[in-house]
Amino acid sequence: MPDYDLIIIGAGPAGLTAAQYAARANLKVLVIEQFASGGQALVIDLLENFPGNIADFDLAGNTFTGIKSGYEFAASLHKQAENFGASFFSGTVSSFKKENDKFLIEMEDGTIYTAAAVIVATGAKPRLLNVPGEKEFSGKGVSYCATCDGSFFKGKKIIVAGGGDAACDEARYLSRLTDKVLLIHRRGEFRAQKALVQRTLNNPNIKIRFNTIIKEIKGASTENSKLAAKVNSVILADTETGHVYEEETDAVFIFAGTVPQSSLVNDLNVQIDESGYIITDQKMATGIAGLYAAGDVRSGAFRQVVTACADGAVAAHNAAGYINEK
Repeated sequence: MPDYDLIIIGAGPAGLTAAQYAARANLKVLVIEQFASGGQALVIDLLENFPGNIADFDLAGNTFTGIKSGYEFAASLHKQAENFGASFFSGTVSSFKKENDKFLIEMEDGTIYTAAAVIVATGAKPRLLNVPGEKEFSGKGVSYCATCDGSFFKGKKIIVAGGGDAACDEARYLSRLTDKVLLIHRRGEFRAQKALVQRTLNNPNIKIRFNTIIKEIKGASTENSKLAAKVNSVILADTETGHVYEEETDAVFIFAGTVPQSSLVNDLNVQIDESGYIITDQKMATGIAGLYAAGDVRSGAFRQVVTACADGAVAAHNAAGYINEK
């Protein structure tokens, strides 16, 4: 039965940063990832809002060049963690519990790993609309993060779908990049905070269409046939009249909520909030000694790559302190 000082579940930016900090602190570290290292960062075309994420820059023209993609950035994080001594295992966790002051993690293939401390960095996934074209055009005009991808659509027409705080916030952010934002919501009124709703309604760059849903997202090939097709319109429907029509757009930003990947802690009596996110203190510690959470799975997190990395560093630092005390 392999033993580790620290096991990190999830290899997104939070988990990978935690791995390098913990391994650099001379801990025996294992990172378990179900899919590929990088998490949601993998779908980011150019990670231009991460501090210092440039390979070179032109001082004369003050133009930054060589910005890494999310994939390249994640690969760098993975390599750094490996260089410091972290180990990686690709697989799915089937059970997770604590016995006799140790955590036991069983994989689907029957392998059991134990550790003195665990960091859960399993992230959260955007809630999908599950309409035709959504998955096909993800990263090609369909996005779930305005601060990540909004700058690619400056001056373009953008449709935002949603009615909560996130939708209103992100629509207002996008309205600073273009004066052609159409915010649609399936209900007759927003469910966001009243002050936020009022600011959205008063924004001249945002048009509102209530009782409207997306039925399909459509696209067409660009002039250069070597490039993939991109979004060029959506099929909308009025939920009151049943009227179905096509609306041209360059992008669709979807904010139908997120789904935290926190089910692993269900049997550990970890405190979670009403949306299913894991509640931690400022040290990223849960109510169970030796168990930490970092990144998008954590309650109250500002879900950006830079803050996920910060969470991972804090969690690893405090997990190392906990392990050293033991």
